[in-house]
Amino acid sequence: MVAATGSHLVLTTRITLAPGAVLRLREEQVLGRHHDRARGAPPGRLTSRLTVHQAGYPILDQQTDLGPGAPGWDGPASLGGHRTLGQLLTVGLPAPPAPPPDADAALLMLPGTAATLLTALAPDALALRRLLTAPAR
Repeated sequence: MVAATGSHLVLTTRITLAPGAVLRLREEQVLGRHHDRARGAPPGRLTSRLTVHQAGYPILDQQTDLGPGAPGWDGPASLGGHRTLGQLLTVGLPAPPAPPPDADAALLMLPGTAATLLTALAPDALALRRLLTAPAR
Protein backbone atom coordinates (compact mmCIF):
# COMPACT_ATOMS: atom_id res chain seq x y z
CA MET A 1 0.00 0.00 0.00
CA VAL A 2 1.35 3.39 -0.93
CA ALA A 3 0.01 6.55 0.70
CA ALA A 4 0.93 9.21 -1.85
CA THR A 5 1.00 12.96 -1.29
CA GLY A 6 -2.43 14.33 -0.41
CA SER A 7 -4.10 10.95 0.15
CA HIS A 8 -5.60 9.40 3.28
CA LEU A 9 -5.76 5.64 2.84
CA VAL A 10 -7.92 3.79 5.38
CA LEU A 11 -7.50 0.02 5.45
CA THR A 12 -9.28 -2.49 7.68
CA THR A 13 -8.38 -6.19 7.57
CA ARG A 14 -10.35 -8.73 9.61
CA ILE A 15 -9.33 -12.37 9.58
CA THR A 16 -11.14 -15.24 11.28
CA LEU A 17 -9.28 -18.55 11.35
CA ALA A 18 -10.89 -21.90 12.08
CA PRO A 19 -9.09 -24.31 14.42
CA GLY A 20 -6.13 -25.79 12.56
CA ALA A 21 -6.07 -23.12 9.83
CA VAL A 22 -2.75 -21.62 8.77
CA LEU A 23 -1.98 -18.08 7.67
CA ARG A 24 0.92 -16.13 6.24
CA LEU A 25 0.08 -12.46 5.73
CA ARG A 26 2.61 -9.85 4.69
CA GLU A 27 1.69 -6.17 4.65
CA GLU A 28 3.95 -3.44 3.35
CA GLN A 29 3.00 0.17 3.92
CA VAL A 30 4.89 2.95 2.15
CA LEU A 31 4.47 6.62 2.97
CA GLY A 32 5.01 8.55 -0.25
CA ARG A 33 6.63 7.60 -3.51
CA HIS A 34 10.39 7.63 -3.95
CA HIS A 35 10.34 10.39 -6.55
CA ASP A 36 8.02 12.47 -4.30
CA ARG A 37 10.53 12.29 -1.43
CA ALA A 38 13.39 13.27 -3.72
CA ARG A 39 11.53 16.50 -4.52
CA GLY A 40 10.65 17.03 -0.86
CA ALA A 41 6.92 16.30 -1.26
CA PRO A 42 5.23 15.06 1.93
CA PRO A 43 3.81 11.55 2.16
CA GLY A 44 0.12 10.81 2.42
CA ARG A 45 -1.63 9.55 5.52
CA LEU A 46 -2.33 5.88 6.23
CA THR A 47 -4.68 4.48 8.86
CA SER A 48 -4.59 0.70 9.10
CA ARG A 49 -6.29 -1.79 11.42
CA LEU A 50 -5.56 -5.52 11.52
CA THR A 51 -7.71 -7.88 13.60
CA VAL A 52 -7.14 -11.64 13.73
CA HIS A 53 -9.17 -14.27 15.59
CA GLN A 54 -8.16 -17.92 15.84
CA ALA A 55 -10.69 -20.54 16.94
CA GLY A 56 -12.93 -17.78 18.29
CA TYR A 57 -10.24 -15.97 20.32
CA PRO A 58 -8.51 -12.70 19.47
CA ILE A 59 -4.78 -13.08 18.85
CA LEU A 60 -4.06 -9.66 17.30
CA ASP A 61 -5.84 -6.33 17.19
CA GLN A 62 -3.68 -3.39 16.19
CA GLN A 63 -4.14 -0.03 14.57
CA THR A 64 -1.55 2.33 13.09
CA ASP A 65 -2.07 5.92 12.06
CA LEU A 66 0.85 7.37 10.12
CA GLY A 67 1.58 10.39 7.98
CA PRO A 68 0.86 14.10 8.16
CA GLY A 69 -1.87 14.84 10.70
CA ALA A 70 -1.25 11.74 12.81
CA PRO A 71 0.23 12.59 16.23
CA GLY A 72 3.94 11.77 16.58
CA TRP A 73 4.00 9.66 13.42
CA ASP A 74 7.55 10.61 12.43
CA GLY A 75 9.11 10.72 15.89
CA PRO A 76 11.45 8.21 17.52
CA ALA A 77 8.55 6.30 19.11
CA SER A 78 6.97 5.65 15.72
CA LEU A 79 8.76 5.64 12.35
CA GLY A 80 11.90 7.43 13.47
CA GLY A 81 12.55 8.90 10.03
CA HIS A 82 11.74 5.75 8.05
CA ARG A 83 9.07 5.80 5.36
CA THR A 84 8.11 2.11 5.21
CA LEU A 85 6.48 -0.13 7.79
CA GLY A 86 5.63 -3.77 7.35
CA GLN A 87 4.67 -6.92 9.09
CA LEU A 88 4.69 -10.63 8.51
CA LEU A 89 2.03 -12.50 10.46
CA THR A 90 2.22 -16.28 10.62
CA VAL A 91 -0.25 -18.60 12.32
CA GLY A 92 0.11 -22.37 12.44
CA LEU A 93 3.44 -22.20 10.58
CA PRO A 94 7.07 -22.15 11.67
CA ALA A 95 8.14 -18.73 12.89
CA PRO A 96 10.22 -16.61 10.52
CA PRO A 97 13.86 -16.17 11.46
CA ALA A 98 14.65 -13.43 13.95
CA PRO A 99 15.65 -10.15 12.29
CA PRO A 100 19.31 -9.14 12.28
CA PRO A 101 20.35 -7.28 15.43
CA ASP A 102 21.01 -4.05 13.52
CA ALA A 103 17.53 -4.00 11.89
CA ASP A 104 14.69 -1.83 13.11
CA ALA A 105 12.53 -4.91 13.54
CA ALA A 106 11.04 -7.17 16.19
CA LEU A 107 9.71 -10.72 16.20
CA LEU A 108 6.85 -11.20 18.66
CA MET A 109 5.12 -14.35 19.82
CA LEU A 110 1.34 -13.95 19.86
CA PRO A 111 -1.29 -15.88 21.77
CA GLY A 112 -2.71 -18.70 19.73
CA THR A 113 -1.28 -21.73 18.00
CA ALA A 114 2.19 -20.99 16.57
CA ALA A 115 1.33 -17.33 16.03
CA THR A 116 4.11 -14.77 15.43
CA LEU A 117 4.33 -11.20 14.20
CA LEU A 118 7.46 -9.80 12.59
CA THR A 119 7.27 -6.00 12.41
CA ALA A 120 9.92 -3.94 10.60
CA LEU A 121 10.78 -0.39 9.63
CA ALA A 122 13.01 0.47 6.70
CA PRO A 123 14.06 3.47 4.64
CA ASP A 124 12.54 2.10 1.42
CA ALA A 125 10.30 -0.66 0.06
CA LEU A 126 13.14 -2.89 -1.13
CA ALA A 127 14.87 -2.92 2.26
CA LEU A 128 11.52 -3.62 3.93
CA ARG A 129 10.76 -6.51 1.56
CA ARG A 130 14.11 -8.10 2.40
CA LEU A 131 13.34 -7.96 6.13
CA LEU A 132 9.87 -9.46 5.71
CA THR A 133 10.49 -12.18 3.16
CA ALA A 134 10.55 -15.47 4.99
CA PRO A 135 12.87 -18.03 3.46
CA ALA A 136 11.16 -21.03 1.87
CA ARG A 137 10.88 -24.02 4.18
